[in-house]
Amino acid sequence: MGQSPALDTTAIKQKRAFSASVLTPYLFLAPYLVLFCGFVLIPAIFGLWISLHNWNYLLPNQTFVGLQNYTDLFKEGSVTSGFFWQSMLNTLIFTVLSVPFLLIIPLIVAVVLNQKFPGQKVFRALYFAPYVLGVAVIGILWRYILDPNFGLLNFYLGKLGLSNSTPWTTATPWAWFSLVGVTVWWTLGFNTVIYMAGLQNIDKVLYEAAKVDGANGWLRFLNITLPGLRPVALFVLTITILSSANVFGQPFIITQGAPGNDTRSAIMYISNEGLRSYRMGSAAAMSYILAIFLALISIVNFKFFSYKGD
Repeated sequence: MGQSPALDTTAIKQKRAFSASVLTPYLFLAPYLVLFCGFVLIPAIFGLWISLHNWNYLLPNQTFVGLQNYTDLFKEGSVTSGFFWQSMLNTLIFTVLSVPFLLIIPLIVAVVLNQKFPGQKVFRALYFAPYVLGVAVIGILWRYILDPNFGLLNFYLGKLGLSNSTPWTTATPWAWFSLVGVTVWWTLGFNTVIYMAGLQNIDKVLYEAAKVDGANGWLRFLNITLPGLRPVALFVLTITILSSANVFGQPFIITQGAPGNDTRSAIMYISNEGLRSYRMGSAAAMSYILAIFLALISIVNFKFFSYKGD
């Protein structure tokens, strides 16, 4: 006997419902996938293709050179090798100097702001406020404040009877102090917010139990707060390292790479190589070398600091 029309209709409806349930997530993901492919995936593939050429966008023909742009970076005496690795060293110096401050200071601020006290919301807004400003605004503001000749910092230091001729942007190590200080002031609010979100997820019962057992504030911080923030700290560590390694705006505006090229970051040199010297192939190769280093650092972070929950 054949199936009744009612059963056939029910089966068709079930198939349609199943198809809709399968396709619905992809429909919601479609806008992101379009943007990701258009602005990340395709440019990344095209950049890899450019890195295999002697690419000058002002010329009609681009010569294929294979891996020469990459090998030149590791060849002593080549045009790009010395400058590139010097800029990579500068980037490493900035990262090593800034990351510890951007991990510890926001953690302290987050713990304090997580307490209940009058004006708590005001202080939260004040700490986060600098982060909403663009790097161009921050750079120009601090360039004038730190200017060795007519900057406000040296002016008020002179008023206090201190040295008013410190070369904050024109000599090392002062230039590094300036770049790190400005970066910490500008971005600590973001890391603070991330830490505070992590603090909200720690069960308050653990703190109450620790108080009953006689643990003071320091012991509660060491044995409850820090372990509870471990996955959050891993996230903060990773994004902070990546952000510091991609620094561009602060040295570009505040120190302009001075003195000489001592504070010129890798991104500064790559942009100069590609956009000013018209050597896009070489610049693309440098970008991928930098990306490989950052990927390795991220893998190491997750390998040694990853959170293993129950």
